Amino acid sequence: MAKKQEPVLTQQQLEEQEIQRAFEQGITTLRDLISPSSIEIYADHFRLGTKYGRTLYVYGYPRSLYTGWLSPLINIDEVLDISMYIYPVDTTVVMKNLQKKVTQLEASIAVNSEKGRIRDPELEAAIGDAEELRDQLQLGAEKFFRFGLYVTLWADSMDELNFVQRKIETLFGQQMVFSKVASSQQEQGMNSVMPMCTDQLQIRRNMNTGAISTSFPFTSADLTQEKGILYGVNMHNNGLVIFDRFSLENANMVVFAKSGAGKSFTVKLEALRSMMVGSEIIIIDPENEYQKLSDAVGGSYIRLSLNSDVRINPFDLPKVVDSEDANDSLRANLVTLHGLFRLMLGSNSDGTANLTPNEEADLDQALIDTYARAGITSDPLTHQSTPPTIMNLYDTLAHMGGSGPTLAQRLRKYTTGTFAGIFSQQSNVDINNQMVVFNIRDLEDELRPVAMYIVLSHIWNVVRADQRQRLLIVDEAWQLMQFEDSANFLFSLAKRARKYYLGLTTITQDVEDFMSTKMGRAIVANSSMQLLLKQSSAAVDVLSDVFKLTEEEKKRLSNFPVGQGLFFAGQNHVHIQIIASETEESLITTNPTAKR
Repeated sequence: MAKKQEPVLTQQQLEEQEIQRAFEQGITTLRDLISPSSIEIYADHFRLGTKYGRTLYVYGYPRSLYTGWLSPLINIDEVLDISMYIYPVDTTVVMKNLQKKVTQLEASIAVNSEKGRIRDPELEAAIGDAEELRDQLQLGAEKFFRFGLYVTLWADSMDELNFVQRKIETLFGQQMVFSKVASSQQEQGMNSVMPMCTDQLQIRRNMNTGAISTSFPFTSADLTQEKGILYGVNMHNNGLVIFDRFSLENANMVVFAKSGAGKSFTVKLEALRSMMVGSEIIIIDPENEYQKLSDAVGGSYIRLSLNSDVRINPFDLPKVVDSEDANDSLRANLVTLHGLFRLMLGSNSDGTANLTPNEEADLDQALIDTYARAGITSDPLTHQSTPPTIMNLYDTLAHMGGSGPTLAQRLRKYTTGTFAGIFSQQSNVDINNQMVVFNIRDLEDELRPVAMYIVLSHIWNVVRADQRQRLLIVDEAWQLMQFEDSANFLFSLAKRARKYYLGLTTITQDVEDFMSTKMGRAIVANSSMQLLLKQSSAAVDVLSDVFKLTEEEKKRLSNFPVGQGLFFAGQNHVHIQIIASETEESLITTNPTAKR
């Protein structure tokens, strides 16, 4: 039987079969599964599938760059690809070129001088920079590099692409950094930004080590945790700043702002939101700003004045359970009382106590004897007895030798004189509420620091006796910082608060006075969170030194609108916008023109 003859295929049919086999094989490869359907290259942009892209390159930089200048670009809320190329240059070659450059610049200055032209500051600055760089290179303190920076923008339409480009160019322009579209080189630009390490644009700028280091790219301004409360909106990337202050090494916070910048608004908003997650709030209110909030949440509002029936006894001892604290509670309260009576008995113009060493010794003995007469000794079992009062101390001083009678006379205004009653009787204050506000607005100016000191001492005793998650807010803290003993006491609270699950919030508008004291700076150092709202020009310089702010941050700090500031948490800080809901704002605003 004859074999069936195979049909003879034409060349065209063979090519079509080859194409068919290549196509069938290609649709099963990973490359074909992930690659876009098409790519179109134009002079000033390209289209990759359904996305539009455009590559820019940076060609001009200012004379000096500050650390983090690239951070606004990295944290912008747009889709970008950023690529950097850094090429090391042989130091010997650089030294030769710098020598030639210095010679040319000096020759230019000499020619200008001979022709009687005025001096050119730009030439002199260039010589200074070149000489400084030569010295650093010679010592090995600096190296030289060629630096290329390319950015590819992505968008869903041409209008959006143009908008993003203007946004990026504005960001660069604010820092005197200049960029251009890679015209007729969009394919090379796209390839240069792709993660293939192929610099096809080859547009580079000379930079030394210091300048290169300022472009460190890993500067995300994200400050969000899985738990915590909402503090505001991150202005770097429009993200949310959600943070749990008790997750830091301590839960203390300082708030600095000029009057009207929104500091009390911010703190009240934090207090309201902290209550929602179970925190107890205790506030010292010197200006009657927290009553509306306290009434709204069913808090206790305690008004301290000479006419009120509220009484706080500074001789109260904490009812502590911890054996170590119990043994030390009387001694600790004696130290606190020493500071209190130095404050009560007057102070020198520099804030130091106006007591002689003999008066100090007599006061110490009188305090010990006063407790002993009430049956309270160093034995913790005696600490449940009814504590003495200032009246008892007055009697002890009046009947003892030495300077006792003199001290008793100086103390009389707090026992039977003008300030009698409020701090000379047994306590009748109950702070068993989720929010407690101590209002001291109606107290005389002379009595305010004393009242703040006694209230803080009373709160501290409660905190030590019953440990719960609490926030203690001290508004207008500068009033305490005026006196050495009250400043020391506030610092002691800041230092020991963490052990008792307490977060101390210190608020002040007199930044210069607060930061000019050793204790003020120590309180800031012992606060893991800081909020800097709008400041006066004088305060900006002080805070810049303490917080190591960049020039850009210094500039912003004096021009922030109400409710914006720098929020520091641990090692990170962001530009924040404080935002409240309508309901929250109606409860916490103190703006008389605001809607009620």
